[in-house]
This record gives sequence, structure tokens and C-alpha cells, in this order.
Amino acid sequence: MRLHDDPRPELRLAGKPYVFAVLHAHQLATVLDAETDVAAMVSQSADGDLLVPVLKSVGVLPIRGSSRQRGRDKGGLKALDEMIAHVESGKPAYIAIDGPRGPRNRVRKGIAQLSMSTGAPVLAAVAIPTRRWIVGRAWDRMQIPKPFSTIDGYFAEPLYPGEEESVEQFRRRIEATINALEAEHDPTEAPQP
Repeated sequence: MRLHDDPRPELRLAGKPYVFAVLHAHQLATVLDAETDVAAMVSQSADGDLLVPVLKSVGVLPIRGSSRQRGRDKGGLKALDEMIAHVESGKPAYIAIDGPRGPRNRVRKGIAQLSMSTGAPVLAAVAIPTRRWIVGRAWDRMQIPKPFSTIDGYFAEPLYPGEEESVEQFRRRIEATINALEAEHDPTEAPQP
């Protein structure tokens, strides 16, 4: 793993927790370099069931919950409350911000709510394996790092909510940031405007 522009050492030195914002397609690559005490929101789907043992094996605390579907709560609000408590305890959190069903690269508002509720900055990051398989038929074009490949992790500047900024405005700013980061470092996979 090679990390570029990683703001975490400075944030840790200041005693500031943070929230990772990654694309659903990059979640396997980012989990390979997971730090201890990080909590990750995981959907209550069959895909989420497969991901939980992987997360636990690398020391990540899975918090189960999904966004609403057809007006029905799927545990997302409870999971967000648990994530807020986790971050308020001084520990980092991790959300695949366009999951669990997409559309690809469309950020959901939970990441903005989490940051605004805790004051933790959002760390938008993309993880690009040097060699990978891409699941082209999946909605997110899931990327699976090939064995012995290097993963380049690129960070944007930490994002803090503005004083007068709404959840929706902050959500859009996070979306623009992560999409620009992917376009810069993985232009063949980034959605075309």
C-alpha cells in the first residue's frame, strides 16, 4: 500500500477523529489497509453478510444498517446513531458512500450527517490497485486487487462542513471531491461527465 497526501498523522496528533469516504467499488482495496478501532457501516444485505467476516478479520467493527428502500427503514438510522457514538468516542469511521445499491459515484447523505453531527472531517479517498479484476456487470464495477499488486491510496484535503452549509450542500461537495479524485487518479474507471 502506498499512501499519497495522507492527512491522518496530523489529525491523530491533534486528537481529532475522522470519517473515511470511499467508493463502493474500492471497499475491498481500502479494507486491506484498515486501521484498528475503525467502524464501518455495512448493509443488511446478503453482500453485507459476506463482508462482515472479512472486516472482522482485519480488526474493523461492522455496524449493520442500510438506507431506506421504498420508504422502509432498513436499520440505517440506528446504524448512523451507532457510528456517531463511535466517532464521538474518538475513533475513526468508514462509509462506502455510494452504497449499498448505487447509483455509482452518487454520494448518500449519511456521510455528511455523520461529519456534521460529530465535527469529524471527511477524508475522501480512492484506492487504485496496480493490477485488478473489475466486476463489469456489478452496478459499482467492484475492483478486486490481484495478488501481489500494489494499491495506491490517494486522499483529498480533509472536508469540514461550513457553518451555513446544509446537509445536502455538504453531501454535494463530498461527491464532487471524491469524483474529482477518481477522475484524476483512475480516469478509465471514473464516470464520464
